[in-house]
Amino acid sequence: MKINKTDIHKIEDFLWEIPKAFRPNMRVPARVLASEALLDAIMEDRSLVQLVNVASLPGIKGASLVMPDVHEGYGFPIGGVAATLHPDGAISPGGIGYDINCGVRLLTSDQKIADIKDKLEMLSKELYAQVPSGMGKGGQIKLS
Repeated sequence: MKINKTDIHKIEDFLWEIPKAFRPNMRVPARVLASEALLDAIMEDRSLVQLVNVASLPGIKGASLVMPDVHEGYGFPIGGVAATLHPDGAISPGGIGYDINCGVRLLTSDQKIADIKDKLEMLSKELYAQVPSGMGKGGQIKLS
């Protein structure tokens, strides 16, 4: 199956949708959060095909989604998000991804940007040092 740009509808400036009518077994629409330039780049691999496959999972609710860091995975696109409801829902080991922590970070804070603007580099280094990720040095589990 090939997905063409004409199959994708613009919902908002950074929200695109492949409607559930695109393929008969889709249970929900497939949505992409990206700029148009990024959407063009995303279309170069199979991540949107994988997104449509996720939109076809049993028990899926709402929509299958991919974030701006999307790239082709091993079934479920990396950067993909889906909610399924028990007891009809599916469990997908590829849903979590195999390159977890590949570069996207999220932090909520009550701080105002004006208060921390001159401390952003120091804050990012400290967060990286204090938040465990991957299997590298600093983790509690050592693998060889």
